[in-house]
Amino acid sequence: MDDTDAAWQSWLSGLAPSKRSAAESLRMQFEALGAADALDWARSEIDEDQPQLARFVLLRSLWRGAIDGWADPKALEQVAAARRLLDAGANRNDLVLLARAVAYEAVFAAVDELDCGGDVNVSGVNVGWAVIESGEDGSSTGRPLAGLHEDLLTMDPSGRDGADLWR
Repeated sequence: MDDTDAAWQSWLSGLAPSKRSAAESLRMQFEALGAADALDWARSEIDEDQPQLARFVLLRSLWRGAIDGWADPKALEQVAAARRLLDAGANRNDLVLLARAVAYEAVFAAVDELDCGGDVNVSGVNVGWAVIESGEDGSSTGRPLAGLHEDLLTMDPSGRDGADLWR
């Protein structure tokens, strides 16, 4: 058993049985999703009552769909301007990098705005919003998914934290 596993076991031993079971379940789910730091995500959800699994799934989904979706061989052909650029001899890889970088910036701006919750001081309008975790039945758990913009870059499924977007 390495130090990480020993620390995990020590932490688990201090939990009530129901929380211990929840922590083990979360750890397995994070590991199945490919989270490199599954123990930290699970521990944060239990200790801080943060909906980390929901945050992870949402952010990873945004990467895979909105950002990495542009790497699909047929994605560029769906955009007339991209087809024209390809027909004019533009480098496909450069266009894919451009599309992914623009998609990243758009997703970042969107989750940052969601995180702000409609700051009345900026908008002058007394209205707001929140992204809230839901249970299996779709009902709200009441736990907000906050700070989404803070972890977007680290959710890159390649493990490179978006480094290839700006090369």
